[in-house]
Amino acid sequence: MSGEKPIYKIGITHGDLNGIGYEVIIKTLADNKLLDICTPIVYGLSKVAGYYKKNLQIQDFSFQYIKNAGQSSQKKANLINLSENEIPINMGESTDVAGKYAEMALRYACNDLKNNAIDALVTAPINKNNIQSEQFHFTGHTEYLASVFAAENPLMMMISPAVKVAFATNHLPINEVSQNLSKELIIKKIQALHQTLLKDFGCTNPKIAVLSLNPHAGDRGLIGKEEENIIVPAIREAFDQHINAFGPFPADGLFGSGNYSKFDAVLAMYHDQGMAPFKILADNEGVNYTAGLPIVRTSPAHGTGYDIAGKNCADEQSLRSAIYLAIDILRNRKGE
Repeated sequence: MSGEKPIYKIGITHGDLNGIGYEVIIKTLADNKLLDICTPIVYGLSKVAGYYKKNLQIQDFSFQYIKNAGQSSQKKANLINLSENEIPINMGESTDVAGKYAEMALRYACNDLKNNAIDALVTAPINKNNIQSEQFHFTGHTEYLASVFAAENPLMMMISPAVKVAFATNHLPINEVSQNLSKELIIKKIQALHQTLLKDFGCTNPKIAVLSLNPHAGDRGLIGKEEENIIVPAIREAFDQHINAFGPFPADGLFGSGNYSKFDAVLAMYHDQGMAPFKILADNEGVNYTAGLPIVRTSPAHGTGYDIAGKNCADEQSLRSAIYLAIDILRNRKGE
């Protein structure tokens, strides 16, 4: 397409106000180059933002405070103020107040997404414990967004220049992983991964590596039957659907040998199986992406960072990468 590319409105939820969310948001938006390609709209608290800005001693930066997304200005870092109240800040601590306003920011942003007031959502980290309430009873952003946007097959993905990793199961206790795996589930996740690689990442004829569940891919049933009974049949059926899915590969061998680089993405069976190698390979550039939604949502690939909150040492690169990825996916979806 010719002509200038559109400037998308990117909603950013502030996450847990006692973590590093405001620090990485302010550091990211203080880079004027970002304002040339998007209009950021933070869903947060003006007094909390002012507190963190003073703590960071960043001089050449300020938010434009607005009441709704329609009032946002290009070339400005906009913030929708969720409350005029005095908000207690307890850096590095989990509090009910922080959970309340994390949920509120997410709810407001999702409502704006539904009404096309913003184009994409970038979420700063939440505390999955203190955010629990009558309004939020999910194990994470992925499950919440799937419910809000009625997505039947959401897919949690971790994205970096080095590797893309998706997950068959998300936030489950290890002793529940096997019982939650099925041929049907794995086929659905392979299909969702295939579609997002085509639509959101512009891959042509993508190749997917599927990991095993057990050590040594089960050693032909000696160390578990899930490979023979569930994973291999799922891969075969996906291949019959003209999806280039291969495996199952033992995770240690695939990542240790570097063979993951021969594939466009890797499907892990459970959280830590894929997350541990991803974080080593991604360094500080990792991004969490929720595929399979009608909207675009990304997030930095780190948590609340309570241990370093308020110390001015949080690295904002992951949040910056999350914003850039959201813009790239929007452009891919629109064929720009």
